[in-house]
Amino acid sequence: MRPGAPLTATASYRQPGVVLTDHRFSVPLDHDDPAGERIEVFAREAVASAHGGHGGTDLPWLVYLQGGPGCGANRFVGKEAWLGRALQDYRVLLLDQRGTGSSTPATRQTLPLRGGPREQADYLTHFRADSIVRDYELIRRELTGGAPWTVLGQSFGGFCATHYLSAAPEGLHTAIITGGLPTLDGHADDVYRAAYPRMARKSAAHYARYPQDIERARRIAAHLSEHEPVLNGGYRLTVEAFQSLGMLLGTKDGSHRLHYLLEDAFVRTPAGIELSDAFQEDVQANLSLANRPLFALMHETIYGQGERPTDWSAERLRGEFPQFDPGKALAGDAPLLFTGEAVQRWQFDCDPALRPLRETAELLAARTDWAPLYDTARLAANEVPAAAAVYHDDMYVDTEHSLRTARSIRGLRTWVTDEYEHDGLRTGSPRVLDRLLALARGEV
Repeated sequence: MRPGAPLTATASYRQPGVVLTDHRFSVPLDHDDPAGERIEVFAREAVASAHGGHGGTDLPWLVYLQGGPGCGANRFVGKEAWLGRALQDYRVLLLDQRGTGSSTPATRQTLPLRGGPREQADYLTHFRADSIVRDYELIRRELTGGAPWTVLGQSFGGFCATHYLSAAPEGLHTAIITGGLPTLDGHADDVYRAAYPRMARKSAAHYARYPQDIERARRIAAHLSEHEPVLNGGYRLTVEAFQSLGMLLGTKDGSHRLHYLLEDAFVRTPAGIELSDAFQEDVQANLSLANRPLFALMHETIYGQGERPTDWSAERLRGEFPQFDPGKALAGDAPLLFTGEAVQRWQFDCDPALRPLRETAELLAARTDWAPLYDTARLAANEVPAAAAVYHDDMYVDTEHSLRTARSIRGLRTWVTDEYEHDGLRTGSPRVLDRLLALARGEV
């Protein structure tokens, strides 16, 4: 079987306005050893019913590069979010990146098949953007007959798109990036040193909108510091874990969702005041990484380049920002600041889906042999039409880092906007995709 060839026959089915076709591909685990071990990659093709469905159209391909890292592709129903706009012009491929979704998932249940922590860590070195893009290239040649395609990269998917422009621009017709222009040469320390002030600003904006939440958050933190409960699903809720609910604050409705979560935290019972079951259930759903454990394992590795280890960067850098110390809030001296978009050791203690992977994570954090991800000379000579949305004060991806990278990619056109948060592609469709396609096509 040649590299990238389908493993199974495709199966097609319908949803409202869309014909979907499932594909499975065999790809090398290590692309530098194509005759070695192979893994399976799953992709779902979507074509608008109006275009005739599978096999009935000669539309060009658009492949969606999912955010994350460690997240499977969106499971849309019909023409949700940006997909409806894309289907007007393209046949769309929604691909589960290796290790996610239905693509040889890497979890606490499956990784022990590789052996112990050392073997698991070595295996996971093949799950970064460089390997992901090489998967795309094998699949592109199979599906398009060698014709280039358009990529739409959201968040980490934009990091993958930037690597694609570095490593295989011949495979690209157009590159569209939303909230995902990475720093080209910055270490993880540079990323988190810029991130903590953004987290503080997002916390301040939340409290300005909902001042009553200052006391609510403080009261919850005080309760957790005394009791440290284990939630119904087994998650150990510490004060630090509670602070990480700030991950919500980088999305359009996240501040409102956080507010509603906080307002019903406590309930009176025969035993006294306790955290309500509803609050515990919502917190567990927001904090557990059971459905995307690679996010925790691989998050800092996406910044690994060269011999310098990432070494739990977010955890180390937090000490430079004492305002995040919950002791200040518990003493009544300051509001409790929320964090987000950061992975730290405590998550591997608190989350039952991550506990068995703690030593594997330690080995990845200590690694000193990361390959470079971006070819700056090639980016400076880029000829692929490209456009990127940069969200002003994006909580997850630093705006200044993104703009510096944008200036390093020849011909890339940027749209800097404060109308949207990091999830603008989802919440602002079809306007966001419309705007970026027009930029890339030179129509505006």
